Amino acid sequence: MLLRSAGIPFVVRTSRVDEEALVAHWHDEHPAVLTDPHGLTQALARAKALDVAEQVRAGVLGGAGPGLGQRALVLGADSMLAFEGVILGKAATPQEVRERWAAMAGGTGVLVTGHAVVDLTMGGQHPSGEDRLVEATVATTVRFGRPDPEELEAYIASGEPLEVAGSCTIDGLGGAFIDGVDGDHTNVIGLALPTLRRLLAELGVRWTDLWEPNQAQE
Repeated sequence: MLLRSAGIPFVVRTSRVDEEALVAHWHDEHPAVLTDPHGLTQALARAKALDVAEQVRAGVLGGAGPGLGQRALVLGADSMLAFEGVILGKAATPQEVRERWAAMAGGTGVLVTGHAVVDLTMGGQHPSGEDRLVEATVATTVRFGRPDPEELEAYIASGEPLEVAGSCTIDGLGGAFIDGVDGDHTNVIGLALPTLRRLLAELGVRWTDLWEPNQAQE
């Protein structure tokens, strides 16, 4: 939705990354920073981007993408919410959502998104002769409201809080339960567009050059 609204054409590809296994391995490798969402989300974003890049290069996914010819920009991202020193991904059960909201209501958390972009070139067309990877994490403070019990039960029944990091999203049914954000609001939705523009600039790609022609004319 964010890329479409920004006029950026794209193709969605699913990575083969086993996220649970990667998280467990990352925790084993970094026992001293179990509550650091920056390193973990970045590791997940990087793994996703590199896996899809490998699939594109191998021809598994049937082409690089819209309008890119022999050059593909592969974006991977992953988000987690940190609340009171605990990393929160997606809730597993409705009861877990209730327990989270009992703790989060009226408080603040930090939504962290890892971003990784692989500049994938096939056929030796890239000026440098090799792929490049650029990456960054972005953190945005989220101020939670206080939904009443009936509102929370209706929200849980919708299924949305079971599908998103932190059990709430600002661009969906739960948007009214977020009192505000401090920082990049697109990051809370799942992709920090200003940061993505800067990462692409590092690769020599101008954001406006990716716009579809009809978007640039409007």
